[in-house]
Amino acid sequence: MRICSTRRALLFGLPALALLPGPALAAASRAEVDGAAEFMRWLAGQAIAVLQANSGSLEQRETAFRRLLAQGFDVGFIGRFALGRHWRGASAQQQRDYLQVFSEYLLATYSRRLGGYAGERFDISGAKAKGKRDILVATRIQRPGGQAIHADWRVRVIDGHYKIIDVAVEGVSMAVTQRAEFAAVVKSHGVDGLLQALRARTQTFSARAS
Repeated sequence: MRICSTRRALLFGLPALALLPGPALAAASRAEVDGAAEFMRWLAGQAIAVLQANSGSLEQRETAFRRLLAQGFDVGFIGRFALGRHWRGASAQQQRDYLQVFSEYLLATYSRRLGGYAGERFDISGAKAKGKRDILVATRIQRPGGQAIHADWRVRVIDGHYKIIDVAVEGVSMAVTQRAEFAAVVKSHGVDGLLQALRARTQTFSARAS
């Protein structure tokens, strides 16, 4: 979804940080903030439509859902942040393998929710500039008969597109949590051990198995 002129312009469950250093820029404009909120509204609507769909096979729905997630998230950015300082210590081959495996892992993590939609409502409660480059879109996921879930989505304009780079559910950042988990695995088993662990998790996250 590209940004248009003045008003240019989930998922269910990704405040993290200005995740990687960048040039000092002015905070996001009001139009970009509004556009990020509209982007999240659009993405959530598309995700719900896939989750609610009764037509097509599970494989077809999974493919559509994964394509939507790949469009909405900057998977490479999130993956590099999650690996942290170990990214620079990894070989070029390990970096390529890791990004491929992490992408499959992240998309499979969400794709396995197929069939689990139970009438949740996704409401945007606000959006604001966060730091020099990002926009934080606050949302409430209303569950029938259950307590609402608060999720803050960190959105950045990358190459002219809005992209999610993190989500914090009830104040807990997905990117920061993954970074701590991955660091523990790399410390004990190295980058290759992390790759093996992610491959194993991805297999258990198959939407077909769920």
